[in-house]
Amino acid sequence: MVRIMIVEDQTMVRDALKNSLDGVGDFRVIAAIADAALAELYCERTSPDLVLMDVCTENDSSGLDAAAAIKKRFPRVRVVMMTGLPEVTFVERAREAGADSFVYKDLGVDGLARVIRDTCAGKSVYPGRREEAFNFGELTRREREVLVLICDGLSRREIAERLNITINSVKTHFSNILSKTGYESVAKLAIFAVSNGFINTKI
Repeated sequence: MVRIMIVEDQTMVRDALKNSLDGVGDFRVIAAIADAALAELYCERTSPDLVLMDVCTENDSSGLDAAAAIKKRFPRVRVVMMTGLPEVTFVERAREAGADSFVYKDLGVDGLARVIRDTCAGKSVYPGRREEAFNFGELTRREREVLVLICDGLSRREIAERLNITINSVKTHFSNILSKTGYESVAKLAIFAVSNGFINTKI
């Protein structure tokens, strides 16, 4: 039995994760909390085998800091970091914190279950380099501008304001960019584009 603690500040996401994982196969969710600042205390009280931790949680608490504290005090506890944000530094910071694995929230339940099982088996699962060609040259000038701003961490609204276009136009550019590059999420695309030198950013 894999005893799981979930740390996620969005109630809907937290409940969905609990309902999806609890009782599935060998999983049992023993705690689900919103604030990463409480994660170490809950580890002491509930003795989980694995913590599924959001990077940013309630009260601006850092899941990365909580992960580092947990791995230092409870080294046997596996930690899987998760995020839905296209912040390119999170992956490396998660490694530095000692997190065992890292996933994006667009991952399906079956994929997440595989990551949890692999992590419990001692494997470290992190986003890797994409082998397929990155079709940067197929993007229009405007799409390249949007991609740069995505990699800079701007939201859709901020991109719209920066480029003086509508949010619907930004959504269209997002869709076209993902279609041309073959990615299913802007978060994964941003990580690849920056880490492989296609985009220069200060992030």
